[in-house]
Amino acid sequence: MIVWLNGTHGVGKTTTSALVQQLIADSRVFDAEKVGETLMDVRPGLPRTDNFQHWPPWRPLVVETARRILDYTGGTLVMPMTVLVEPYWREISDGLADYAIPVRHFVLHADRSTLRRRIEGDTVLGPSEFRFAHLDPYAEAFRTWLHDEAEVIDTTDLTPAQAALRIAERVDSAAP
Repeated sequence: MIVWLNGTHGVGKTTTSALVQQLIADSRVFDAEKVGETLMDVRPGLPRTDNFQHWPPWRPLVVETARRILDYTGGTLVMPMTVLVEPYWREISDGLADYAIPVRHFVLHADRSTLRRRIEGDTVLGPSEFRFAHLDPYAEAFRTWLHDEAEVIDTTDLTPAQAALRIAERVDSAAP
């Protein structure tokens, strides 16, 4: 199974995913951003883009890498990855479905002022224009499709540990 943590940049997916992994037996974290980083290392470079998700190889490579990891390890993959373009999500989720890999799709949500405050107060990455630039695309995705496509965990008033516990409880309650 895959537990996919979606949401805008800066909402707490990476922090929460590590905590979810500790709560779900036989699970590990796979950050699909590493697939994008690998593509960014291709030399000479791939066509210029502001987001590696726009490169057509990224989406099937995420599917294939997740499948191969699960084939090798079994268990559950916890995947923190922002995907705000609905056709990209469909390509990934359909690809995983083709391999009969169940996906629990969660979106970590917070109101805009909370998101801005978290991004501004990030002591690891610092304030990030990239993160700020994705607030509007996230709001649009949440309004138009993402809210209906995923289980929403409103983190506005939650710590990452509380959000992780809610996710783990939902995953465990659906287990056979």
